[in-house]
Parts: sequence; C-alpha cells; structure tokens
Amino acid sequence: MSDAQPLPPSAPPRRKAPRALKRFTKAEVAEVFARFEARDPEPKGELESVNTFTLLVAVVLSAQATDAGVNKATRALFAIADTPAKMLALGEDSVRDYIKTIGLYRTKARNVMGLCRQLVELHGGEVPDDRAALEALPGVGRKTANVVLNIAFGHPTIAVDTHIFRIGNRTGLAPGKTVEAVEKELNRIIPARYMLHAHHWLILHGRYVCKARKPDCPICLINDLCRYPDKTIA
Repeated sequence: MSDAQPLPPSAPPRRKAPRALKRFTKAEVAEVFARFEARDPEPKGELESVNTFTLLVAVVLSAQATDAGVNKATRALFAIADTPAKMLALGEDSVRDYIKTIGLYRTKARNVMGLCRQLVELHGGEVPDDRAALEALPGVGRKTANVVLNIAFGHPTIAVDTHIFRIGNRTGLAPGKTVEAVEKELNRIIPARYMLHAHHWLILHGRYVCKARKPDCPICLINDLCRYPDKTIA
C-alpha cells in the first residue's frame, strides 16, 4: 500500500473578465442613426391603438408579452372600450376575458381598471402628458411612461426594453448593467436630431436583426461599426 499523500484538488481555472468593448466615437454614433434614418425615416411602434388611452393600455398589456399577441387580444376590446369610462363600464371580469390570452392577464386586467379609475378621477379621463403622473398609474413604470411620452406626446424619450438593453451591451453602443444605465448612456450619446425615433429604430433592429439567440450580422446595417466580437457569418 503506498504511503503517498493524495494531491489536493486543483483550483478551477480563473476565467478572464470580458474585455471592455471600445467605445463609439461621436462620429460613429451619428453614423449609426443616420443609417437607421436613411432606411426608415418614420419608424412606428407595432402595438395597435386608436388613441392615446388605448396606446397606454396596450403598452401596459405588452409587459412580458409580444406585440402581436397583445394586438390580437385588444382589437375587439378597443372596438368597444376606447376611453377610461367605457373600460370601467365594461368591468374587470369582461376585460379579463378579452385579454386572457396574454401573460399575467389577471393582474393586468386589475391594473387596467385601476389606471382607468385614476384617469377619470384625477385627470378628467385624459392621459396626462407628464412622467410623474403617468408613473403614478397602476401598472405603469418608467418604460411604459417613456413609450407613451414618445409616441403620444412627441417627447424624445428612450424606452429601454430587452432588445435595446441587448443592443446597447452587445454592440458596445451603450453598455450598462441596468436598463437605467443603458437609458442614461443613450440619452447622453445620441444626437438630438435622432432622439425622437431612436428607441423605435433600436427596438426594431433588436427584434428583427440583432436577435437574442443568433444575430443576423450579415444583413446588419451597422455591422462594420458594431463592436460585437462573435459576429455570425452568412
């Protein structure tokens, strides 16, 4: 029997921290958005609505759901309830039935009724053009408020969703560990002339080109500017 002592287990190799991507220059940032503008001068969101109120409801319902799924559920709903008063008259049970194909529909139906009550009681049935007032409504957070302020009222806001968060970090355009950090960086670097449409360009780019699992780098409009080290090939 050997009296040799067993060797201690070797420590796992330490992984190197990912190298920080080289920052975009001002000229490169401007070029990114100039290309987006040239391809699509007036980008539109894909949620369907008939007025500012239904836009607000659609955005609230879109959390953790696809725009296509929300549109399918809300077409019939908005045809009969396109104001807060009409939605309240419809009642929570009926609203829940209309949106039951959407994730978290019970909570969302409750939030829709709550925001309708506040709109009627505090804002005369109108959607306020004010961030604080919007974020005080049930089911409305910063991202939802940014979308409504941008689309309905023309504010140059950036609504950072999963697509924009991914693009900001993957490309090196606006890296950040939180959505707030990415939003702050995008607001800092994007030239004023592009701010109104910037979040739509980025969302659509993330949805159809710079996709989560496998980005379509060969058809990417900003492939040559992107810092992503693992680009896909045709």
